[in-house]
Amino acid sequence: MATVGAFNSLKIGSTNPIFSQIRTTIETAFYRNNVAYINTVKEAYNLAVNSPGTIITDMSIFKPEKIGLDKDAKVLLFNDGEVTGRCAAARKIIRQTDTNKDEYAALLREAVYNTRYKKMYHATAVVGLDRDFMVRAHLLIPKGHENILYNWLLNFQYFNEEYIEMYKHSKLIQGEGDIYIFSDPDWRDERHPLGLTLFEPQKNCAAILGMRYFGEHKKGTLTLAWSIANRNGYICCHGGLKRYNLDNGKKFIVGVFGLSGSGKSTLTHERHNDKFDISILHDDAFIISTENKTSIALEPSYFDKTQDYPSSCKDNKYLLTVQNCGATMDENGKIVLVTEDIRNGNGRAIKSKLWTKNRLNKFDEPINAIIWLMKDPSLPPVLKINNPILAATMGATLATKRTSAERLAKGVNKDSLVIEPYANPFRTYPLAEDYEKFKDLFKNKKVNCYIFNTGFFMDKKISKEITIGLLDSIVEGKADFEKWGNFSGIEIVKIKGFIPNLLDENYVSELIKGIKYRINFISDLNYKDNGVDKLPEEAIDCLNNLIKEIIEVNKVEYKLKVAL
Repeated sequence: MATVGAFNSLKIGSTNPIFSQIRTTIETAFYRNNVAYINTVKEAYNLAVNSPGTIITDMSIFKPEKIGLDKDAKVLLFNDGEVTGRCAAARKIIRQTDTNKDEYAALLREAVYNTRYKKMYHATAVVGLDRDFMVRAHLLIPKGHENILYNWLLNFQYFNEEYIEMYKHSKLIQGEGDIYIFSDPDWRDERHPLGLTLFEPQKNCAAILGMRYFGEHKKGTLTLAWSIANRNGYICCHGGLKRYNLDNGKKFIVGVFGLSGSGKSTLTHERHNDKFDISILHDDAFIISTENKTSIALEPSYFDKTQDYPSSCKDNKYLLTVQNCGATMDENGKIVLVTEDIRNGNGRAIKSKLWTKNRLNKFDEPINAIIWLMKDPSLPPVLKINNPILAATMGATLATKRTSAERLAKGVNKDSLVIEPYANPFRTYPLAEDYEKFKDLFKNKKVNCYIFNTGFFMDKKISKEITIGLLDSIVEGKADFEKWGNFSGIEIVKIKGFIPNLLDENYVSELIKGIKYRINFISDLNYKDNGVDKLPEEAIDCLNNLIKEIIEVNKVEYKLKVAL
C-alpha cells in the first residue's frame, strides 16, 4: 500500500520518524467514542441533505451512479457567512527547526478537547489517481458541517471497490504515514482572529480551525499530498494539464500554471471549436515525475468558480454541489441556482469528472510545454523563454493580481501586483526545491517555457480570444516567434496593438519596474523565515541581466534613471 496506516507494535514509538507530538495529538482524536465513521459517499450525501441550512435544489445530478450516489440525488447548495475564500494569513507551517512547537501542540490539545461533547465524523479518501502515486487521507470534522464532509469526499476519491483494489496494489511510498486532518470550523481563539490552518508537513498532518470555507479543506489536503510528492520524486503543480492528440500519432502536452482567476481552468477546458482531439488530466492539481516527465492527477472532480456560468449554462448539468451562491424559483416552481457571483464573490461548485469528455488520470507521455499565466501590465500577450535559468526564475516570480478566491488580511491591497511562486501558495518545503526541478525540466528534459499575460498590457485588455489563438498556434507549431529587442533567450509574437516599444520611456520604465519588483522579491527571500526559501544567486543575476539588455537597446542611459 502507498502510505502507512497501521504499525507493527515494534515500530510504535519515539524512534519512528512518522510520529510526532502534533501528529499524535491529531490522530488520537480519531479514536474517541464520539466519532462515527462514514463508510460511503451516499451516507455523506444523506447527512448533508439533513444538515441545517442545506438547500436541496431541484437540479438532478447527471449519472449519479457514476459518482456513487442514488439515482434520485440532487445538487446541494450550502452557503457560508461573511467568509467565502481562503486565508493565507491564517496559515502556519511547523518546520523541524521551529521552537514554538510546544505552544501550538498545547493549543491543538485544547482544540481537540473542546470537541469532546460534539459528534464527530471520520471520512477517508485517496489523493492521487494512479497506482504510482496514491495517498490515503483522513478527515475528522464535527456534526453540523456535513456539507464540508460531503464535498471533501466528492472532491477527492472515496474508497469504492475499484479504488480499494487499486490502493492494495499501489506503489509503497517509503516512510510516509497516512494524512490526518482535524477540523473544527466553530473554533475561536482571540490570538487567531482569522482562524488557524496548522500544518506539520513532514508528519503529514494538519489542523484546520475556525474555517468554514470548503476550499481550506481541499487545499489543506492537497498541501500535504504535494509535500509527500515532493519528497518522493515529483514536481508539485497547481495548474491545469491537457494533451492534444494530433495527426500521425503525435501528442502535445501543455501545462498552464496560475492562481484562481488567471485563466488556468478556462485554458485547460477550452475545446478550441473541436479542431483538436483533446484529453484532460486536471485543471487544478497534478504532479510530474522528475524521472520520466509522466503526470498524475490528484483529484477526480473539479472545484470551479460559478461566476462565468449563468444559471442557464449547459455546463451546470455536471454540478454535484454548490457553495456560496444564490437560489430562486423558476417559472415551473423549481428551486434553481443564482450564480454569476450575485450573492457574493467567489461562488464555487464541485463538478463531476464527467464534465470532461476525454478525462484521464495519468499521461504516460512526457510533458512538452509549461505556460506561466501572469497578470503583469509590463508583459506582452506571450513570451517564449529559451534560457532555463530565466524560465525557472520567472516561474518563481510569477506575478498576478489577487482575486475573490482569497480572504485578505486587513490593509492588503487586492489590486496590487503580487508574486506567488509557481502559482502555488500551498508549498510547505523550500522554494529552491521547486526551482531546481523546474529548471531541470527546461534544461535537461527539453520542456519549452512560455509566459501568457492574461490581464492588461499597459492599459489595454488582452482578450480571451487572443490568448486562445496563441495557444492554438503553439500547439500547431505555427506561432511566429521572433527575438525580442536585445534580450538573449526571449522571443515574442508581434500582435497588432500589443507590440512593446523598447524605445518608449514610459513603457520601459514599467518593464524595469516589473523586473525590479521580482529582484526585490528574491532578495527578500534571503532573510524571510530565516532564508528557508532562498534561491540561488543565478536567479537574481539573470534578472539583472535583463535590465542591462534594456539599457543597451535604449543606448541613452540617463532616460532610465527614474525607473532604476
